Amino acid sequence: MLRLLNRIRRTGIITEPLATGADAETLETLGIEVRRQIDRRLGGSLAIREVDAGSCNGCELEIHALNNAYYDIERFGIHFVASPRHADALLVTGPLSRHMEAALLRTYAATPDPKLVIACGDCACDGGEFGVSYASRGAVENLIPVDIRIPGCPPSPLNLLKGLLAGLKGSG
Repeated sequence: MLRLLNRIRRTGIITEPLATGADAETLETLGIEVRRQIDRRLGGSLAIREVDAGSCNGCELEIHALNNAYYDIERFGIHFVASPRHADALLVTGPLSRHMEAALLRTYAATPDPKLVIACGDCACDGGEFGVSYASRGAVENLIPVDIRIPGCPPSPLNLLKGLLAGLKGSG
């Protein structure tokens, strides 16, 4: 794939520089290890239901990048699902707004056990700059138990993969 993209770049269709070889190697190495941990722990694939609990969409942009042609995390056995009933993990972004409390609790209850809860971004991990207020409960763990915390504002796609790997190694 990288060869094809480099060929397209040489022809002038793509003008921005592509990632260096070191970045591609890091991604591949991380992905292979994530795949190994998913096979060990879950026996095949990791289905994630993403829940926006009140974020600014910065984390969502990085999460969506995981599905693009460069990162292509489905090749490592990770995919996003539309229903919590089909999910192995909940990926929660943003500070927990009070308006999303009931929805997050219902989503958590609908996700079958055993389940992972991943707090993605500074806001989900500790409330970020919003903290606890009349409109925000702060960190996701103030409402539901969190297994994996991936800090950053927003965390890069590689940091998301590193966080998933650390959490999969540490749990189970």
